[in-house]
Amino acid sequence: MSSESSDSSAIPALTVLTTTDSAEKAEKLARGAVEARHAACAQVSGPVTSVYHWNNAIETSQEWQVFFKTTERRYDGLEAYLLAAHDYETPEILALPVVRGGTGYLAWLAAETGAAPR
Repeated sequence: MSSESSDSSAIPALTVLTTTDSAEKAEKLARGAVEARHAACAQVSGPVTSVYHWNNAIETSQEWQVFFKTTERRYDGLEAYLLAAHDYETPEILALPVVRGGTGYLAWLAAETGAAPR
């Protein structure tokens, strides 16, 4: 069995999640982050149904999720971009650590975000 996966300790990788209320807005957030190299890749998924507390009421809405593939080094820039570009008052921005991943994919991720070791 070949070793196709590796821990991500050399270049700590993250998957960052946000949601928005339309496919167009989700794609715009995705494209902007990738163009600025805050993320190597962004995937838009939806619609999903979200149920949440807001202004003392339980709300239900249809949203689109955007998953950004990035590195810890690029997280602050991605978060700042999302806060500036997002139209929600309090956008969901969650960073999840990548525990393991394909060696080639992690190298590509690092290269595309400018996080590769020099």
